[in-house]
Order: sequence, then structure tokens, then C-alpha cells
Amino acid sequence: MSYASNRWALVLAAGSGTRLQSLTADSTGTSVPKQFCSLNGGSSLLEEALARAAAVAAPQQTLVVVAEEHRRHWQDALAALPAHNIVVQPRNRGTANGILLGVSAILERDAGAVVAVVPSDHYVEREDVLARTLDRAMTAVGGERAASIGFLGVKPESADSELGYIVRGEPLGDGSCMVARFVEKPPRAAAAKLLKRRALWNSFILVARAATLVRAIALRHPAEVAAVRNAWRMARSEDTAGELERLYENLPEIDFSRHVIEGTSAPLHVVPVPACGWSDLGTPQRVAECLGRAGVRARQPRKQSRTFNLAEAYLRLMGATSAQTA
Repeated sequence: MSYASNRWALVLAAGSGTRLQSLTADSTGTSVPKQFCSLNGGSSLLEEALARAAAVAAPQQTLVVVAEEHRRHWQDALAALPAHNIVVQPRNRGTANGILLGVSAILERDAGAVVAVVPSDHYVEREDVLARTLDRAMTAVGGERAASIGFLGVKPESADSELGYIVRGEPLGDGSCMVARFVEKPPRAAAAKLLKRRALWNSFILVARAATLVRAIALRHPAEVAAVRNAWRMARSEDTAGELERLYENLPEIDFSRHVIEGTSAPLHVVPVPACGWSDLGTPQRVAECLGRAGVRARQPRKQSRTFNLAEAYLRLMGATSAQTA
């Protein structure tokens, strides 16, 4: 497969998956972040995200942002990646800081980089549908929409009150639209009204030039941008390896959606993705829905399973719940 030379992918894999902790506790009672789990015993969600990134960027131009505290989960899973493509945060400090650190690493190698930011905790049934839209979105920000940040908005399959929505604004002529507003986890009745307005689920998959992402974060958090970029440059030399650790001790947690995009003056557009069986697997119910749509039965437990199996965990949880209510 051939790729445009300035295309990069940034896979976000530093989250702790707190909303799904009731389902992801292992035999020791420790929660396994969902990106290191599989839906039903196959590839982990992180591995699926890496395959998703490979649809638009070469492996040598794919970076993964991880947290030091999860090293036992990601070390083997990322063994095939070059060490300099694994960006290790001393601890998770929110999606904006993860994006900023990853983009800082990319900009050191390519000042004109066009980046696809891909979360690693999603499940997609029709990867081909998503891949075509992601490719189109990257082409746009590499050309006529160079100053804009593009979000992939998935056509909703239900009025889900646990997801974020993007309300479409002015059409842009190629099926994309300006972003009118974001709505985060509306009540079900409000979500149903959003569907009538042709709002889209916010997948949090986004595309932009690397420099555009840095500028967008700097509009709201200039001091943190300067500190993170400086710490990253200094951390590349052995004698200042603790620079990031020192910075992250007091670095505020910054969420990209709430603390950067909400109220920003940066141009934003949304690229609609046809229904493709996308889910963020954010709750046990959504895990069950994905299993049901795929017509998958949970496999019997296997010895030394390579990944934590969400299907098996869901069956155990439902079995325990049934026993308590019997």
C-alpha cells in the first residue's frame, strides 16, 4: 500500500477506561483498560486501532501514546513498533495533553504532517466504511481545508444518551459540513430530537495538520503547550530523561473536547461516516449490543488467553446479577 509522505497516525492508548471498570476487573481485581481487551477473544481493541491507522498511514509514521502505569499491557502488544514511535506519558493527563505530546513528537520529524488521531478503545464492524471516510478526510485537511480540524461523525443507529453528538452546520460541498455545535451525552429525548436534525455521533476520530492541532490547544492553554513541547524536546536527551516526569507531576488534566474544542475560534468541520457498526464500548450494555449485532456467542474461557475477553466478562457479570436477584 502506498501512502502520502506527509500522512501520520496518532493512536491514543493512555486512558484507564473508568466507565467500564465493572466489567474489566481481572482475576486479581485489577481493572484492565479496555484498549487492551478484546470484544470476544480475538485482537485487542488497541491492535484493531493500529490496523485502522494502517489504512491511512505507514507503520513507520504511526505513533502510539501510552501511559507508564500500563506498561505491562502495552509492552508486548507494541513490540513491533520502533521504540521512538511509542510516546510514553508518565501518567495520563487527559486527551489534550496526550494529543499534544504525540503531535510534538511528529512535528520533530515532519513539520508539514497531516495527522489522523485515532482512539484505541473503539469497536467497528465495517472497517472498510470507516477507512474510506478517514482517507477522504485526510485528503481534505491536506488540501483545501488545511486550517480546519475535521471530526468523523458517525450516522447514529439509536438515540443513545451515553454518546456525544455533532450538529451539522453550513454544508461545504463535498458532503462535509461546518460544525454548528457539540452536544455531550444528552438525555434520551434530546438525543431523539438531535437525530431528527441529522446530528451525528461524535467518534472523536479527528484529522488535522499537526501544527493546526498545536495552535488550537495553545489558544486556550498557551503555558501548558510551551511547557509540554519544551519538556518533550529536553526529554530526548539522556541527561534530562526525567523532564517529562517532573512536568507531569503538576500538569493539569486537559480534555480535548471540553477544554480545547468547546468555544474555540478554530475552524471545525465534520465528515459524515455511514452507519458502520461503530461503538466506543463505553458501558456493559453497549458491549452486549455489539455482541448481539454481530451474532456472536461468547467463547468458553481458554487457558492463557492473550487478551481480556469482554464477552466472557459480560456473561460473568450477568450471571452474578441473576444469582443476586434470584
